[in-house]
Amino acid sequence: MLFLILSILCSVTVGVIFKISRKYNANPSQIISFNYIAAIALCYFTFSPNLQELDHNAPLEIYTSVGILLPILFLFLALSIKYMGIAKTDAAQRLSLFIPILAAWLLFNEGFNTYKVIGVLVGFAALLFILKKPSDNAENKWIYPAAVLLGFGIIDILFKKIALYTVVPYTTSLFFVFLIAFAGSILIVLYKLFIAKENFVLKSIPFGILVGVFNFGNILFYLKAHKAFAENPSTVFAGMNMGVIILGTLIGAFFFKEKLSKINILGLFLALIAVVFIFLSQLK
Repeated sequence: MLFLILSILCSVTVGVIFKISRKYNANPSQIISFNYIAAIALCYFTFSPNLQELDHNAPLEIYTSVGILLPILFLFLALSIKYMGIAKTDAAQRLSLFIPILAAWLLFNEGFNTYKVIGVLVGFAALLFILKKPSDNAENKWIYPAAVLLGFGIIDILFKKIALYTVVPYTTSLFFVFLIAFAGSILIVLYKLFIAKENFVLKSIPFGILVGVFNFGNILFYLKAHKAFAENPSTVFAGMNMGVIILGTLIGAFFFKEKLSKINILGLFLALIAVVFIFLSQLK
């Protein structure tokens, strides 16, 4: 349970840093690149991973898929915030919960008892109510939050598959994924600098390092939580997403003065109920 709570805290902190960085006009793609520099350094000096441990049976195609998807997904996240607002983007990200939960049933052969079914149904209603957050942006570019929803759902599934491969230490797997993600992010930055003619923004460096520290913690504790709940991956899927929704919405309300409608408050209440049912399902 501790690993899940720490992952939630790190995830929300990453979102807060991105929100603050927009006020300083930091460049999202540059933040993403420096984020991976920090994450790679932390992973290396904390765990001393050895890439020689990657044998021919290692899921290299999964590592590559996650490494490519991560920086691209971060960019879609930034575009979704720009065109659809932070509130709707956060809701779309957490709505991705139901992709891995369905995968837990269809791909990982996890049994669903009555408590888990109720938790999923209540959680779905909660997310829909939170999606009703007001937005000042009238543009309707749903392709961006839709990409965020689908992308985070797929990455959740792929990280579960990485956690299940126990021959290679997951810290080595994580380090390799970060290396691939960094390479992809560099290509994006170079394109934006030399083709799209964007300027390099020095303010992106400290924001990127901060994002990297908490991004590293988020993924690390998320994988540890999956190992702790190896027989019930939907417990981690649900607990992580609901926890981030609740904490993120509260921080938005109290620190960023985001308004909560009655529908939002009902959604938070339903999310709490959903979390209770999901964890009750773990005990049955």
